[in-house]
Amino acid sequence: MNKRSFITPVSVVALLLTAGILSAPQPTYARGADGSGWQSDSDVQGRLNKSQFKDVKVSVQNGIATLTGNVSLYEYKRDAVNRVRKAKGVTAVRDDIQVTGPNVPDSELKSKLMEKLAYDRVGYGTTAFNAITVNVENGVVTLGGHAYSDVDKDSATALVATYPGVKDVVDNIEVDPTSIMDDQTRLAVARAIYGYPSLNKYAIDPAKPIRISVQNGHVELYGVVDSKADKDTANIRANGVPGVFSVKNYLQVAGQPTETEKPQ
Repeated sequence: MNKRSFITPVSVVALLLTAGILSAPQPTYARGADGSGWQSDSDVQGRLNKSQFKDVKVSVQNGIATLTGNVSLYEYKRDAVNRVRKAKGVTAVRDDIQVTGPNVPDSELKSKLMEKLAYDRVGYGTTAFNAITVNVENGVVTLGGHAYSDVDKDSATALVATYPGVKDVVDNIEVDPTSIMDDQTRLAVARAIYGYPSLNKYAIDPAKPIRISVQNGHVELYGVVDSKADKDTANIRANGVPGVFSVKNYLQVAGQPTETEKPQ
C-alpha cells in the first residue's frame, strides 16, 4: 500500500503566508564594520533630513551606499556624502548626485572664483603664502598650486564648493611642508621683496601680492606684476636671502601672455 502525504488546511495557510513573506519586497540593510548593528535604507536616509537634500535618495547594499538625485550647490553634494559615510554599517559611498543650480560660463566662473580666492584668509597673515590656481571646464573646477597650511587649503576648497555654478571640485592643492626653517625663509623672502622700494606697492592690495611658496628651502614666486623689471627684481631679492637654495620665478607680467598661452 502506497503511503501518501497529506497537506492539511492549516499547512496550506502556513505555506501561503511563508511564500507571501518571502516574495514581498525586503528592506536592504547595511551591516556595521565590526559585524554588529544593521541599518535599513530609511535609517541611512534619515541622515539627509535637511531641505537641501530633499531630492537625494539613498540605497544600501552590502555596506555600499549609493546616492542619487540632485542638489543646487556642490557643497550640498559633498555634505551628503560625508553624512552618509558616517552612518553605522556603511563601508563605502557611491556618489551619483548631480549638481543642478545655474550654468555659469567657464571663463566667468573662473574669474569670479579667482577674485574670491584672492581675498580668502585676508587678515590671517598667510595671504602672500597661498598660490592657488584655478581651472574650470564644463563647471568642473580644478584647484592646484600651493597652500601655506591645511587650514588655508580647506578654506579655499570650501569657498569654491559654496559658489553657484560649480558642478564638481578636483582638489590638487599641495600644502607646503611645515618647518621652522621654511617659516623663517618665508618671512625673510617677504621682507626682502615687499621691503624693496619698487616692490612695496604689491603689499597695498592683499588680493594682488607676489605669492611666495617655500618647500624645504626652495622658493617659488607666483602672481602678476606690472613690468618685467619688477619680475626680475623680485627674483634677485629672493635669491639674495640667506638659506634659500633655489628660486623659480613664475611671476607673470600684466598684459603679456602666460607661458601656456605663448605660441609653441
